[in-house]
Amino acid sequence: MLRRLIASLLVSLLLALPAAPALADPADIAAASRGVVRVVIVQTEGRNSTMIGHGSGFAVTPEYVVTNAHVVEALRQDDTLIAGVVPPEGRGGYEAKVVAYSPRNDLALLKIQGGGHLTPLSLYAGQVADGADVSAVGYPGNVDLAQGLSLSDLVSPQAAVKTRGYVSAGRSSKEFDTILHTAPIGAGNSGGPLLDACGRVVGVNSFGTVSDNGTDSAFYFAISMRELARFLQQNGVQAHASDLPCTSIADLDRAESERAAGDQARQAAEAQAKQNARARALELARRQAEIDVLTQRDNGMAIAVLLLVATLGAGGAAFIYAQRDNARATRLAGGGALVLLLGTVAAWALRPSLQSIDSRAEDIVAASATPASSGSTAPGAPARAGKFICVLDPQRSRVTVSDITDVPITWSQDGCMNGRSQYGLAGDGWSRVLVPNGEDAIAVTHFDPESHTYTVERFLMGLDAMNQARAARQKIVAPACGAGDAEARRFGDAQQAIRALLPGEPNERMRYNCQPVP
Repeated sequence: MLRRLIASLLVSLLLALPAAPALADPADIAAASRGVVRVVIVQTEGRNSTMIGHGSGFAVTPEYVVTNAHVVEALRQDDTLIAGVVPPEGRGGYEAKVVAYSPRNDLALLKIQGGGHLTPLSLYAGQVADGADVSAVGYPGNVDLAQGLSLSDLVSPQAAVKTRGYVSAGRSSKEFDTILHTAPIGAGNSGGPLLDACGRVVGVNSFGTVSDNGTDSAFYFAISMRELARFLQQNGVQAHASDLPCTSIADLDRAESERAAGDQARQAAEAQAKQNARARALELARRQAEIDVLTQRDNGMAIAVLLLVATLGAGGAAFIYAQRDNARATRLAGGGALVLLLGTVAAWALRPSLQSIDSRAEDIVAASATPASSGSTAPGAPARAGKFICVLDPQRSRVTVSDITDVPITWSQDGCMNGRSQYGLAGDGWSRVLVPNGEDAIAVTHFDPESHTYTVERFLMGLDAMNQARAARQKIVAPACGAGDAEARRFGDAQQAIRALLPGEPNERMRYNCQPVP
């Protein structure tokens, strides 16, 4: 008894604990790291170059990079210095120019030169919760030192370093608005992003606590999104921002399973209710049919008795006329008796049987259901082709870096999208895999003509993975629209070669509900 009481108390305490904050998805942090760069300050003297400092930064557009003002402060004091931006992937870096400098809140904006193109990060426009899981991404110098990297290594693409911690809300620096957190950063991390669990920027890492004896716990400060958003707006830079909650793909899958189970339960309940209603209607109809049948049987019996009496009367008259040798009257009376006898038999035989009660009841129920359904379209059979406008369903979507806009589509029954893109047909329905040349992301789009659902799953890939996918795409020839069901299935099978290269889960899933356009 005591053990049960203790167990019950433990369960109650566990249930009373607050829910744990969402943990960072490594795939999202890795995807965001594609846009985190090393910012280097180089002094050139003839053919010799010397790196006099470096920090971190991140792309907010393909050509603009945010970093700390103190990272590029030396450029303001010496015209012989130049700034460089080194991405984590590729063959080299880009020269950059400082286009905005704000020492008040330790922010600076660089613009890369020479037509370079970076992968921009998405900003989180919402409020960061206390205890939220965050990741710091950048290029700490102590890691470079431990690896023994040379100058040429530091100006060559290197993977950014990722650390994890939590937000400690309620404290900020006095100079400008900051976020206090515990994701470790070191010298060189300055200007790198602080990311939420979905890989969106929530702050710009700037500085940390200093301990005289080295025994105190370390805390770090990131410039808040409030400061960054105002800084970018003042300098005319429009970065992508999102304020949607951070929902994992696993949560979406679980919600979809629960929704499907709920739909099945609702359909089963509706079917049971219809069955019960039909049973009640059938019982009422059977009572009515029973009354009708018994009434008709009684009426038939009464008619048969009357006809039988008339038959006997006509037969008796024929007998009397025969005794009087009145042949003509005998024939008439006899013929009438015969007709009346046949009528008697018919009246008796045509009475409804008791077995017909059930069939009559079924007919009554069917007749009562027919007017309600005639002249209307069945709700489960929407149009499978035509023009649609598709609107994002936020409850069933995970959006981190994409813009949210309505999607107009035109769909034909043979799987042609917008009159130009043939979709492949496979076990999961109609789909098209898009591998662009100018973006490091692969999109798998689905359209379900039965439910009018349009789904876009985006995989944010690294450079090597994208090159493999592009090579696989080159081997596939997409059929023209209207090529036929066999070609659509062949195309659907061929696309599996690209899908086999994708991670198990997408970084984004955008599910749209589509309505026919009048």
